[in-house]
Amino acid sequence: MSKDAVLRAEGLYKSYTEGDLSVDVLSNIKLNVAAGERIAIIGASGSGKSTLLHLMGGLDHPDRGSVFLAGEEIAAMGEFERSRARNQRLGFVYQFHHLLAEFSAVENVAIPLIIGGKAAKEAEAQAAELLARVGLSERLTHKPGELSGGERQRAAIARALVNKPACLLADEPTGNLDRRVANDVFELMLEMNREVGTALIAVTHDLQIADRMDRVLELVDGALRPH
Repeated sequence: MSKDAVLRAEGLYKSYTEGDLSVDVLSNIKLNVAAGERIAIIGASGSGKSTLLHLMGGLDHPDRGSVFLAGEEIAAMGEFERSRARNQRLGFVYQFHHLLAEFSAVENVAIPLIIGGKAAKEAEAQAAELLARVGLSERLTHKPGELSGGERQRAAIARALVNKPACLLADEPTGNLDRRVANDVFELMLEMNREVGTALIAVTHDLQIADRMDRVLELVDGALRPH
């Protein structure tokens, strides 16, 4: 693995069992992600894009193969070590924001810092600074139900980036937004990619988004290939 690689998949296989049938989803996937690189993964619905993202993020286990995060194999880590690595080195953004309804925007964004051991007051100050950078300085105390869809997604991106992770994994991050808001959210992700230096892997159906990435890869019949 090159010295500046932040995430690498080597020979990943994944299948699911449905009744008496075994369905192969991923077959011999290899992917090397360099620091700051932007990669789009496209493919038909059900092709395994989200499954691949979950494997890359250590949220699921491959049947065969390995995922390395900053040179360390995720499967070889203990549960605590794996959770800590995800917290510190990876950020996750989904189509739906997954913000906690009972907490304010600033509290939601501060949670990864608090989990990492930072004092609540310091964590919230850092979270407020990042929320201001994504245009939410006037919405710090608002709960998710009081924010628009675009505002919730911007808060989710801030939460994903608050620990300045090595890699951001995004699963249809603009899929639930209209075109104008989707463009704004994607511009924000590119801006944070440039400023923070975080690599970006985005699963998307949006070819306008895919075309602006460094690489576009397509999942077809379980295999990952250049588009």
